[in-house]
Order: sequence, then C-alpha cells, then structure tokens
Amino acid sequence: MNNKPVNYWAVVPAAGVGKRMDSDVPKQYLKLRDKTVIEHSCQRLLAHEKISGIVIALNDNDEYWSGIKLNTDKPVIRVSGGEERCYSVLNALNELARMSDAATLNVQQHDWVLVHDAARPCVRHSDIDVLIDSLSHHAVGGLLALPVRDTMKRQRSDQTVEDTVERSGLWHALTPQMFTLEMLRQAMTDAIESGFLITDESSAIEYMGLHPLLLEGYEDNIKITRQADLKLAEMYLKAQENE
Repeated sequence: MNNKPVNYWAVVPAAGVGKRMDSDVPKQYLKLRDKTVIEHSCQRLLAHEKISGIVIALNDNDEYWSGIKLNTDKPVIRVSGGEERCYSVLNALNELARMSDAATLNVQQHDWVLVHDAARPCVRHSDIDVLIDSLSHHAVGGLLALPVRDTMKRQRSDQTVEDTVERSGLWHALTPQMFTLEMLRQAMTDAIESGFLITDESSAIEYMGLHPLLLEGYEDNIKITRQADLKLAEMYLKAQENE
C-alpha cells in the first residue's frame, strides 16, 4: 500500500426516484423529522472528522437539491447521475480522478472512497470509524454488513417456495463501502465495459477476483425503501440521540 497520507472522500449516488415508495417526491427528499432523508445521510458523513468532502451524483433534472442546506465547510461536489447506481458512482469517481490529475483539493489516486446510499440516514460515526480503522491498511477494502439471521427461502416463478437456502456465511450488504479511488474506479470501469451486473461497489471489486472484508455494522443502518421505513428511521434517530 502507498504510505503517503490519504484522504477519505464520501460518494453518494442520489439520482434514483425510489419507485417502491409510492411517492411523487424521490425518497431521498422525503421529510424525516426536521430534514430530508438525504440531508441526514450527507450530514452524518460530513460531520465525521476524517471525511474530507463529499461528491453527490444527482439527476440532471433534479429540482429539489437547490433547497438543501448542509451545515459544513467541507467541499460538496455535484456530478451528473446515471440511469443506474453504478453509473452515478463511476461519474463521481471520475470527477475525483479528474481533480487528482489537476491537483485540486489535494485529491490523490490512493485516497479512500466511502460510497454511501442517500437513503441510509441513520449510519453511525462509530460504524464509519470501524471502516476507517479496519481498512486503511487493508490491501482490498471492504464494507459494512450484517450476518443473515432469518431462515432464507428461494422462490419459484409463482412465488411459492423453491427451497430453503443455507444461511451460514450469508451477509446483508450495507453501506458505506470503502475502497481506494484508483482500485474502485478501475473495477467499476472494467465491470461495466464487460456487461457485468454491478449490484454494489463490492461486487465490482469481486469481479476483479478480489475479496473485500466484511465488517459487522449496527442494525439501525437501514435503507429507506418503503413508507414504513420513515417511521422506523425516525425511531432510530431518536434512540441514537438518547444514547
């Protein structure tokens, strides 16, 4: 690994519309307590002392971002999002790489990038600490995840049970997922050009034949996908404040 000092940049893909929310407003802009979901998510990242700045990939026709106010002195960089998450992330990585080439904001190719879902507003600083502390000298990188605890079923085409899947060794992938700028950008470029289905950043790294480290995170790091999740996130945020 490169021994030069590194930075930690957050990347937030936020160009999606959240079809499962049954809302006219993209889920990242729905109200959660006193802020939007994306404000909570971004503020959590920016408030962490080791995060140098954030790159947000937004739909070019986004009409909501202009009303977002983030309380930070750190750089907040907007890039164009893509039709799929992977294109949004790659656009953000390409912008960081461009800044590295131009020696802008002291971005370096060996800097670490933490990719985080815009709709995960409850991520804890302690989980980000675990990522940074565990991965900063790791040869590959890794991600927050949760071991599968429930019995897993595989369905047939008619939504009846095909079989029961052995859950031993299975994990639910969470975010942030943390890899170096250079490695993740190359992995995602190669995977996309090969037509490989990228479901998260780790899957692109896996496509290279590498093995990201799984780090157990908190269960309250939920992703807002349905209306009921807003109430659950509100409960988790209040509980975190009371700890």
